[in-house]
Amino acid sequence: MTRILTIDIGTGTQDIFLFDSHLDIENGFKMVVPSPTMLVRRRLQEATRCGEAVLLSGVTMGGGPCAWAAEDHARKGLPIYATPDAARTLNDDLSAVQSLGITVVSEDEAGRLPDSVVRLEMRDFDFAAIAKAFSQFDVSLVKLNGVAVAVFDHGAAPPGISDRQFRFDYLDQRIRKGNRLSTFAFRSEDIPPIMTRMQAVAATAEGIDAPLIVMDTAPAAVLGACYDPLVAEKERKLIVNIGNFHTLSFRLGVQGIEGVFEHHTGFMDLPKLENYLRGLADGSISRDEVFGDHGHGALVYNHEPLSLGTGSFDVAVTGPRRSLYQLPKGAPVPSLKPYFAVPFGDMMIAGCFGLLAATADLLPELTEPIHRALKGGIRQTAAPWD
Repeated sequence: MTRILTIDIGTGTQDIFLFDSHLDIENGFKMVVPSPTMLVRRRLQEATRCGEAVLLSGVTMGGGPCAWAAEDHARKGLPIYATPDAARTLNDDLSAVQSLGITVVSEDEAGRLPDSVVRLEMRDFDFAAIAKAFSQFDVSLVKLNGVAVAVFDHGAAPPGISDRQFRFDYLDQRIRKGNRLSTFAFRSEDIPPIMTRMQAVAATAEGIDAPLIVMDTAPAAVLGACYDPLVAEKERKLIVNIGNFHTLSFRLGVQGIEGVFEHHTGFMDLPKLENYLRGLADGSISRDEVFGDHGHGALVYNHEPLSLGTGSFDVAVTGPRRSLYQLPKGAPVPSLKPYFAVPFGDMMIAGCFGLLAATADLLPELTEPIHRALKGGIRQTAAPWD
């Protein structure tokens, strides 16, 4: 029996799937619960309502909602402290964090703060909490063959280098190194030093006696979407993951990744998205075009155009903001025919299926049972504790 815990950590939710080779994959146990950044946000907001001082400690994690809550706490004139690693959740430049009214303190200084200060731990991955939740249903996570976690990591850009440029340079380097979506996944010991959020996941993976894989969220979702039966039928395809903060699209072919673009979802509407998707399909999209529009960039590696309008759909869509393609009644019809990918009947955990596929690439000892399950080769319904 092979058991692998997969966790896709987004802005709104963390999506958790326990793969068990004794089960049909559709019967695997799963949870969709609030994301770590949302949990910290709620606790910060409660401290703000109560007028309490707060200390943020721990490691660098996903920002967004928790960062906005920290800034709001400081704007109200309430004391808020952060240790250096926790502070980098808000900004890699600690002087910028200080300018928000947040006092950066050393670990020793943090330990000397009064007991009345509310202490909040910053971390993306809490294995103990996940194991406790599963245990309430008599599911044990004691014996696992692997754990795979997905987070979005901008990387720590050097001073004077744009975060957007740094992120896209990294995407380009990974694709040129290994032209497949699993190139964005790493064994914990191989995570590049620049990927500080991934490094923080590995540093906080206590209690795990199994190999740890860490991957970028958007490629994980796109890789998972490839296991939708209709998407899998196409040799060459366009897939877009419309995330809460970032939109990333890959053009895929038999040789691997043919092109990619990444932008901020907040700058998108449907006409703009479709314009970029058409440019990615025909190869006319440019890095300068997307970067100049406050996005990350675009690259085309195979200049043979991908024909649109000839199959059952033009673009496979996944991600929590896929509603960008679900227009109100009476709105203009999209110019591209979308298909909402549902691998194994569940869009919400597409990233978990992508994590499984990447784990099969990185851990050869687990390749056979994972591939057999992803291809629907096993049909068994025994409970995993039998």
